[in-house]
Amino acid sequence: MSDPIDVCIQNWHAHTRRELDGGLDAILHPDVVFPSPVVFTPQVGREITKLYLNAAGGTLGGGDKTAEERAADAASGAAFKYTKEILSGNHAMLEFETTMDGKVVNGVDIITCDDDAMITEFKVMVRPLQGVQIVHQQMMDMLEKLNG
Repeated sequence: MSDPIDVCIQNWHAHTRRELDGGLDAILHPDVVFPSPVVFTPQVGREITKLYLNAAGGTLGGGDKTAEERAADAASGAAFKYTKEILSGNHAMLEFETTMDGKVVNGVDIITCDDDAMITEFKVMVRPLQGVQIVHQQMMDMLEKLNG
């Protein structure tokens, strides 16, 4: 029998490939907590977490790109990719790297799920400092754009 996190992360990867019916609504618990790398106060709830995850996808080069855009990123060496995964019980750590403004940025998604494989916490940590600064500026720009 697999751990809930195995199903959760399979669903997360399916979402990032745009292959998960229901999108983020299908995998985020209604009371999910999102400690952001750029906002001091943790964000609570599905709707605000969806906003931040969609902004992060647009900023870091993750989930909301088309296949053509991802291929162009890969050709230029700028593609977002997960490089390591650690899964156990109800917890996962997914290390990622990407290139932003010519700088290599890496970080981790620390994901906790409940026994139904719904994400209850999604924490993002980014390094180095220049990467944090780039992510902060681009996330603020993307959040403004998404909020209209």
